[in-house]
Amino acid sequence: MNTSQWIEKIIASKKRFAMPIMTHPGIELLGKSVLDAVTDGEVHFNAIATLNREFPESVACTSIMDLTVEAEAFGAELHMSDNEIPTVVGHPLTCYDEVRELQIPSLDVARIPQFLKADSLGATKLDKPFFAGCTGPYSLAGRLFGMTEILMAIYTEPQTVSMLLEKCTDFLINYCKAIKSTGVAGVIIAEPAAGLLSNEDCLQYSSVYVNQIVKAVQDDSFMVVLHNCGNTGHCTSAMLASGARSLHFGNKVNMKDVLDACPQDVLIMGNLDPVSVLKIASDNEVFSQTMQLLDETSSYPNFVLSTGCDTPPEIPFDNIKAFYKALETYNEAI
Repeated sequence: MNTSQWIEKIIASKKRFAMPIMTHPGIELLGKSVLDAVTDGEVHFNAIATLNREFPESVACTSIMDLTVEAEAFGAELHMSDNEIPTVVGHPLTCYDEVRELQIPSLDVARIPQFLKADSLGATKLDKPFFAGCTGPYSLAGRLFGMTEILMAIYTEPQTVSMLLEKCTDFLINYCKAIKSTGVAGVIIAEPAAGLLSNEDCLQYSSVYVNQIVKAVQDDSFMVVLHNCGNTGHCTSAMLASGARSLHFGNKVNMKDVLDACPQDVLIMGNLDPVSVLKIASDNEVFSQTMQLLDETSSYPNFVLSTGCDTPPEIPFDNIKAFYKALETYNEAI
């Protein structure tokens, strides 16, 4: 697939398109657990494929957003349960010497092979573009060093942070090259922890490293989508500096402000609240909120309707229908 042409067609079309980050409803349709999906690549893919059959309106499919896969490969301790995404509970690194001794893992450890299996199946068996996922370098480093600890270390021992980020980036380049080799259309790099930084620090400790990944893998056949749901609007320019062909925003930003700040050849995605709207609100409210977002962004051809982050488990199916019904209604009125 030529992703550059795909982007151009989306921007040139009068229609609006949707690409929610959504896998959990597919897991539920299969009658499987979250634990099944994040440990078995075939279950992961089948959940995506099942959701795509039930709701074929999305312009592309996406994998589950699990920000522990790469940290586990580096040796982080995880808590895993049946119905929640795994979380990091043990940080293996505490000091410069430990970072210096840290070995970059291979791609055949922990759950990396299962996620690559899901990517390969998605690339070959789905009827539309498929986007894999990985953790961003700063978010990965924070899971290895501790989020509070890395924020402090930026100022007290920046050389430790830089060394760790270099190793994380080297690993992520290897991982993204393997993802690209499966034939998927691109990768969504989830970098939410970078939203805790100022724009200047986000540029220095995130975007510079994301840009190395972008330069290593992005071309006409493979695009990078940079997701940062921690951004409240203060580090959008740092996200742009990554060079990613698409930026994905959380519900903390004003989408119109973001779109005003971004070039029209960059796909901008977001930002319906996955919890307070899609999970908790009524289907009528989901329809209303989705229509409002589409109306507010109507003059921006590079906008793609999406969720602000990965949707959690137990999203009411009537709410998903309302989300797509709003898109259909909006497009019919054009």
